[in-house]
Amino acid sequence: MFQAVGNAALKKDNKLKKTAPRRQVHLKIDVILLLAVITLVIFGLLMVYSASWDYSFRLFGSASQIFQRQVLWFFLGSLVAGALIFIDYHFLGKIAVYLGAVTIFLLLAVFVVNDLRNNAMRTLIQGSVQPSELAKLVVILYLAVWLYSKRDKLEDVTFGLIPLGAILGLVGGLILAQPDLSTAITILLIGGIMFFLAGGDLRQIGFLLLITLAFGWVIVAIHPTGASRVSDYLAGLRNPLEGSYHVQRSLEAFVKGGWFGVGIGNSETKLTGLPVPPTDSIFAVIGEETGVVGATILVILYTVLLWRGLSIARRAPDGFGSLLAAGLAIWLVMEALINMAVMVGLLPIAGNALPFISAGGSNLVVSLAAIGILLNISRLSVKTQEEEAKTFSAVVSLRRWDRRRRLSRSRRTQRSEG
Repeated sequence: MFQAVGNAALKKDNKLKKTAPRRQVHLKIDVILLLAVITLVIFGLLMVYSASWDYSFRLFGSASQIFQRQVLWFFLGSLVAGALIFIDYHFLGKIAVYLGAVTIFLLLAVFVVNDLRNNAMRTLIQGSVQPSELAKLVVILYLAVWLYSKRDKLEDVTFGLIPLGAILGLVGGLILAQPDLSTAITILLIGGIMFFLAGGDLRQIGFLLLITLAFGWVIVAIHPTGASRVSDYLAGLRNPLEGSYHVQRSLEAFVKGGWFGVGIGNSETKLTGLPVPPTDSIFAVIGEETGVVGATILVILYTVLLWRGLSIARRAPDGFGSLLAAGLAIWLVMEALINMAVMVGLLPIAGNALPFISAGGSNLVVSLAAIGILLNISRLSVKTQEEEAKTFSAVVSLRRWDRRRRLSRSRRTQRSEG
């Protein structure tokens, strides 16, 4: 008898377990963005090793020196990104002014340290830190704070265009003096895009564009590097064989790679004079070793990054988060597009790195930090939606409970009257 009762209870317990709803695990971040970035970083480490072993041996006497540094920077960048996922981006907005001051201090320190490399002063700590990379991220953060706070006054030139020009002029001027022409132009482009996203007056945006074009023309006219790059670019448009040596070798790599590439590690141009294969020219190595198919997949991954970044911006809890997310996503993809366009001769030679792919600690850490901020905005968006849903459910429940109570009192009244 007791055994039968026990078996019945056991069957009932098993039935309840089967019918009980399963608890779903829901990650409060944009998983698609995270997977796309992980794929980019892993592929980047693979390509850095492939593109750098000969270059690293000739430069440092060790075939794995550049790769080992990249791995260390990857771990540091991952820690920074992991921390930023859980640090409310509003806190970053509160300290944006201080971060801007630190960035300007570091840009000035470059001239004091005077570490001349490749005829430029751009680095600190024996070439390990490049403040201009940090400047891109901090400019986006600062402009997101400033433009959002002045969103109702941007049509006024004294509140919109003039202060924006002062901010960009200070940072861009310090970077241009290093000299770093491509990064200075990138800073100006970022400023214009952020001003447009914030709802700036179209007339001011057009005026800003004219100023930027005029500024670029003056720089090209007086800057020997800029003038030679533009002349080589124009010659290359007429005939690829008359373009710069850099672009000629890059196009050679793509031709050798064909549709499916020669295989990872089998590139020849990286061994026969392709300029800086682990950094600026790594997309050419990718084109040769993985072919058009591999290069196309890389473009698709950056497209996914832009899609998810703009999606996060659209769902952000407030305008500041929306502006910040859109600025970060557009910046990262813009850097990638510039690098890839340069390697196939569609733009003049620029020193923009390929985010998550090119060798370079400062760029990798800053890019991962940007992803950490994007994932933080995504996480807080989900949290805000859940809190709003709970509040709505609570209100609905109270209304139902209140309605039941009123109906109950109505019945009692009728009975008492009868």
